[in-house]
This record gives sequence, C-alpha cells and structure tokens, in this order.
Amino acid sequence: MNWDDTTDADAAERLVDSVADREDQAVEAALRPKDLGEFIGQEKVREQLDLVLRAARARGATADHVLLSGAPGLGKTTLSMIIAAEMGAPIRITSGPAIQHAGDLAAILSSLQEGEVLFLDEIHRMSRPAEEMLYMAMEDFRVDVIVGKGPGATAIPLELPPFTLVGATTRAGLLPPPLRDRFGFTAHMEFYEPAELERVIHRSADLLEVEIEPDGAAEIAGRSRGTPRIANRLLRRVRDYAQVKADGLITRDIAAAALAVYEVDARGLDRLDRGVLEALLKLFGGGPVGLSTLAVAVGEERETVEEVAEPFLVREGLLARTPRGRVATPAAWAHLGLTPPRSQTTGNGQQDLFGA
Repeated sequence: MNWDDTTDADAAERLVDSVADREDQAVEAALRPKDLGEFIGQEKVREQLDLVLRAARARGATADHVLLSGAPGLGKTTLSMIIAAEMGAPIRITSGPAIQHAGDLAAILSSLQEGEVLFLDEIHRMSRPAEEMLYMAMEDFRVDVIVGKGPGATAIPLELPPFTLVGATTRAGLLPPPLRDRFGFTAHMEFYEPAELERVIHRSADLLEVEIEPDGAAEIAGRSRGTPRIANRLLRRVRDYAQVKADGLITRDIAAAALAVYEVDARGLDRLDRGVLEALLKLFGGGPVGLSTLAVAVGEERETVEEVAEPFLVREGLLARTPRGRVATPAAWAHLGLTPPRSQTTGNGQQDLFGA
C-alpha cells in the first residue's frame, strides 16, 4: 500500500486501525462473547453493568438506558449485544449518521417491541432534530409526530413501549448535557493492558482453532495498541503467516517475523506512524513544527495525520502537541534509535518539549 495515496477509505485498511472493516465484522460475530462472564477486561464496567442488569431482571423491569464511551474496538457493540442477551430481549442496531431526520428516528422507535434494546452507535453524530425527539422518547417513552407544515402543523403524540437505549460514542464531549443526563448508567471503556489482550488472543485462537504459545500471544498483545479488535486482526494475519511459512504453530519468533512483514513494530507502530515520527525527527530536528507542514512532509492529508496517526503517538508518549507545534519526545528519538541534537535538550539532558 502506498501511503502517499492514502484516502479516508484507505486509512480504514491499516492493519492497526481500530475501525472495523467488513472482514472484522464477520470475524467479530463469531468471536464475540455472549455474556458478561465471557467478556474479558473492563472489570469495573462489567461489575457495575452486572448490578444494573440483575436489578432490572429482579424487578421485572426494562434496564436503564446505557451510555458507553471510548475508542473504537474496545467492545461497545459487544456489550450492547450482551445487555440484550442478559435481558432476554431482541436488539436493534443503527447509528447516528443514519438518523438525519426526526422521521428516521420516529420510524425506528415506533417499531420497537417492549423491552427491546436499541443500540445507537456514534450517537454524537445524530442530527439535532432527531436528538431532541430522543429526549422525550428516553424519558417519557413518547414521541410527538408532526403532521403537516407551517401554522397548520399538528403534533400527534405516539406512545412507545418501554425500551433500553444503548448509546455508544467515541467522543463523549460532543454529547449535549441534556442527552447525556438521560442515561441511567454511563461507562467509559479503557484501553486494555497487555495481560488482558493475551487472554483475548488465547480465547480467539481457541475459537479459530489456531495453536499459539504463551510467548506468541504476548508478542501479538504487545503490538495491539491496547485494543482487542486490533489484537484479533493481528492474530489472523500471524495465523496466515504461520500456516504458510511454518507448521501452523504461533511462537514468539513466528509472531515477530509475521508482524515485521506487515510493518507493525514492537510498540504497535505501523508505516504511517513511523513516517510521521521520522519526518518530525529527521527533517525538522524533533520540532516544533506545524501540523500542515508535517502532513506535507509525509505526503498525507492534515486530517489523516491528526486523526489517524497522532492519537496513538501522543498516548504512547512519542509526540507532544504544544502551542508552537508538534514536538518529538525523548522516547521518540530512542524508539527510532536516533540521538537528539543538542539544541533539543535541556541542561539535564532531557528534550525540551516546548523548545524553550
């Protein structure tokens, strides 16, 4: 793949992208845990959600509305399906971008069965008119359908059966407070620790009938960027390599060799991530440098660098955003095996992130 020609569609094809493609969706359906007991990680969220669901079942009531926030690939969709399974209810799945008019939402809500779970992914991207209709639906289980236009328009109240809305968002800060406050339970999904990802990988390997040694799982987990979806995707690619180049058994050496082929390094950086770091270090001496200039240097769109590469680099402590521009950290120089110029270090030998 030529990163110089990357588009938004191409970005989704990155091996370490946490956004699901069609292949991921098909595999996830087979690997997805069916109840909270099978769900790995997110201990606090699981404990709290278990109490909410058990209490609702004991009362014979519909579960409270649930808001799940966090980065893509951490299990928000899986938890929504588990909620429906635990409550013995059907689930309806849609997304915020698919609801651009209040009528779109009214059509969905009016067809819900009692107790049904409505999963609304990327809820922050829903249109404002639909959002305002959702307020009443969540609180009073009622919507007003507007018939006609102008002064002659009439609002017809439509009663809804009790239902549970599960909203998912990658950007909780974009949700207006009136909507956020109507959820009875909110949870933030955290990135996974390597030990948790190893458990995910072993479980997926069993379901995929792949032989994997503990050190092989550890090698994949360490490159999975704290995200189960990426861990499962890397496992599938390593499985392919092991079947073609070895005897099918995934060891540490086999996993490392396979991921080297796919240009995923020991910290989970891929070619795009390293390209950004190399441009920042080699062309601009570690910065500070403006985002647009950095994007031009790597042959990418500004949005691609800012939204695709930067979040992980910042989270890994390899890059910092400062008022003067993007700056490489000492860890970035060490990761690429380069020595920072003297002008980039302070008296104690540490890089000055703000260029002061």
